[in-house]
Amino acid sequence: MTIESRERVRRYFDEFGDAEWDRLTGDVRGRVSLEIHRRFLARFVQPGDRVLEVGAGPGRFTIELAALGATVVVTDLSPVQLALNAEHLRGTVSEAAVERREVLDVCDTSRYADGEFDLVLAYGGPLSYAFEHAEEAMRGLLRITRPGGPVVGSVMSLLGTWRHFLPGVVKVAETIGEDANDRILRTGDLRHEAGQGIDTHVCQMFRHRDLAELARAAGGEIVAASAGNWASLGDLDALAVLEADPSRWARFMEHEVAACQERGALDGGTHILFAARGQSYGS
Repeated sequence: MTIESRERVRRYFDEFGDAEWDRLTGDVRGRVSLEIHRRFLARFVQPGDRVLEVGAGPGRFTIELAALGATVVVTDLSPVQLALNAEHLRGTVSEAAVERREVLDVCDTSRYADGEFDLVLAYGGPLSYAFEHAEEAMRGLLRITRPGGPVVGSVMSLLGTWRHFLPGVVKVAETIGEDANDRILRTGDLRHEAGQGIDTHVCQMFRHRDLAELARAAGGEIVAASAGNWASLGDLDALAVLEADPSRWARFMEHEVAACQERGALDGGTHILFAARGQSYGS
C-alpha cells in the first residue's frame, strides 16, 4: 500500500468512526450479513487459538473470537478504530481475550514470525484496500499463519455490488462516463471514480475467480468461500415479515447460509468471504 493510499484509507475509517460499529446491525440486510460472517468464522476457530485480527474495527468480530475461545492480537490501520475497539470491549468478558492492540498495515506483517498465529482474521475487506500490493499482503498473512492454519477474510464483491447498487451505478456512469464505468467493471478498481467529482468509497472489488487467482499467486489456495448475502439483498418488506417471526427467520437463515455457499452465488453478494491456506499443506 502506498503512503498516499494508506493515508486515504486511514482517514476514511478515522472519520467513519463509530458508524462502523452499527454497519452490520443497522438494518435487516446487515444483520443477515453479520450472522453469515459469524457462522463462517465459527467453522475455523478452535478454543485456545491465538488469532491475529487485521482490520478489527470497533470490535464486532473481536467479541465473536473471544466467545469462540480465542486469544486475539487486535490490529487496525485506524487509531480511531482501535480506540473504539477498546471502548466497546471495556468492562466486558471479551476484553480478557485481547492480548494487545496495535496499528497495522495489512501490507506489512513483517513484525510477526512465521507461523506465529493459529488463524488470521481479515474481515471488513482489508485486502480490498491493498490494490497492487494485495498479493504481497496475502502472502504475508499466509506466512504468519501456522502450517495448515487458515486465513479467514472478506473482500468487496464486484458483481454483487454492481447488481445491488445498479441504480446508483447508472447515475455514477453519467458523471464519470461509460468508459470509466467499463474500466471499473473490468478491473474492480474504484480509483477510476476518484477525482471525478464523485464522493466514493475507494477500494478494490473482486470476482471470486480474482480472489482464487490472488491466493494462488501468493502461494495459497481458497479452501472455502461464501457470499456475504444473497436473497437478503432483495425486498426489505419481505425480510421484515420473516424477521418478525423467529421460527420463519431461523429457517430463512439456514436457507440463506446454504445459498451463499453455492458456487453460482459466490459473486452475488456485496462481499465474498473466504478461507485460504498455504498450498503445501494439503487439504
